[in-house]
Amino acid sequence: MVPTEIRDAIIDILADIAPDEDLSNLNDDQSFRDQMELDSMDFLDIVMELRKRYRVQVPEEDYVNLESMASTVSYLTPKMVAVA
Repeated sequence: MVPTEIRDAIIDILADIAPDEDLSNLNDDQSFRDQMELDSMDFLDIVMELRKRYRVQVPEEDYVNLESMASTVSYLTPKMVAVA
């Protein structure tokens, strides 16, 4: 997957986890928590969905890399390069 596809995949996951959130104006450089009402369980749901949908493992020590859309896409790009 290329970065734009990864961003779209993250948007899909966020839409499933927080269906009431307006994701159309998401600022890629601002943290998800500052823009959305996500709690720690929602964040874990993101990690679990990445594993379930794309077989991407995110170790707990790497959770900090999933703070914003920009950092998430940057972190996932090398991990998802072979995902079709």
